[in-house]
Parts: sequence; C-alpha cells; structure tokens
Amino acid sequence: MHPESAMIFAAGFGTRMAPLTNTRPKPMLTLGGRPMIDYCIAMIRAAGDFGIVVNTHYLAEQIETHLAGLPNLQCIREEPEILETGGGLRNALPLLGQAPVITANSDVIWSGTNPVTQLLAAWRPDRMDGLMTMVPMTAARGHTGFGDFFLEPDNRLRRRGEAETAPFIYGGVQIIKTQGLADFSGDSFSVSRLWDRMIAAGRLFGVVHQDGWTDIGHPAGLQLAEDTLQRRADV
Repeated sequence: MHPESAMIFAAGFGTRMAPLTNTRPKPMLTLGGRPMIDYCIAMIRAAGDFGIVVNTHYLAEQIETHLAGLPNLQCIREEPEILETGGGLRNALPLLGQAPVITANSDVIWSGTNPVTQLLAAWRPDRMDGLMTMVPMTAARGHTGFGDFFLEPDNRLRRRGEAETAPFIYGGVQIIKTQGLADFSGDSFSVSRLWDRMIAAGRLFGVVHQDGWTDIGHPAGLQLAEDTLQRRADV
C-alpha cells in the first residue's frame, strides 16, 4: 500500500525555543515572514494530493485558527495530556486511515530535493514497514549531537547503540505503517518504540537527503534557516 495521508506533528511545547514559545507555539514562529508550519504543508502538497492531519496541544487555538479553512486539512487536539509522537499518531488514525502515513516535523527547513517526493520514489511496501529520511551529520545545520543511525549497504537502518558516533540523523520526514501502534500500552509514547521493532525485523530503511537541511528547533536555528531561505531566493 502507498500513503494516502500525512501527519504534521505540531503539539509540542517548544521548550528549546523559549522564551520565543512563551506566548506562541513553535510551529507558529515566523520564518521569512511566514509561520514555520506553512513550509511543512507546502512541502507535503508539492509531493502529492494527500489529506493532512495536524495534531495540536500547546496553545492549540493559534495553530487551529491559522489553519482553519485550508482544504483537505484537519486538526486534532490532544487533551487533556500531550501524547508524544507514537501516541499522537495512533490517536489520529481515525482521520489518517489504514494506509501507510507520511509524517513530518514542522521545525525543519529543507532545500533542494523535496524529501517527501524522495521517500515516495524509494518506498517499497513489500519489504519496508518504515522509510525515514536520513541527513548526514556533516550536512545537518544547527544540529548538535553524535548521530543516531548507521545505514547498511542495503539501506536498512541500525541504531548507534554503543558506538561513540553515527553518520546520520533522522531528518524529520518518514513513511510508516501504523498497524503496530496498537500493540503499545498507555496513551503517550514515542514512535521510536515502533522503529525499534521494525529494526529488529529488518524492515526499517533510510534514504539519504543530500541537499540542505536546517534544524529550527532552537533560537539559533532560526537565523540559520533565514540564511537558507535567502540562498533559495538568490538562486
């Protein structure tokens, strides 16, 4: 099966962005004069005619008001508690349907190849339960850390584990089959638990994004992202 819908994660508190997020949710912070979430929506829509679901929680009204009336887009509010990525995705399944789902984080700016288009071209549902965009650590602007994944020769993913470093990070866009979410107890949990199960089964794969990627989950990343947008305009 191929994806028919997409989910944008927009429920988080944006604590790394404080104090900018004291009165605005992170997806509504502006970049190039537009809320960050607008770029994420445009990226998905440029790749195909997908129904889009946006989860909200922190300062939810601001996001919901901004998106109200947009075609083929629905918001789902998580209350009273936030559900994390796995719980949020499972909560949205009545709107997303049973086909594999595209998910995207809204605190990243991309340049070059559309990562959703790239994933769709590489998706092989007969051998994959998940396909994630990988960004080389050397190209991950605004990101600090030691890397998250190794990419095997057949493009299967392996966690960093006990290694000091790994060459790739998760870029924030994926295609994922959602049936396994039903197996986890509790309302709130990370989608990484499902990744680990897929890795153990040899069914989680990665595709490398060789073009621009900037983490805008922290204040310094906003300026880096503005620089990226300026370079786009200068091309």
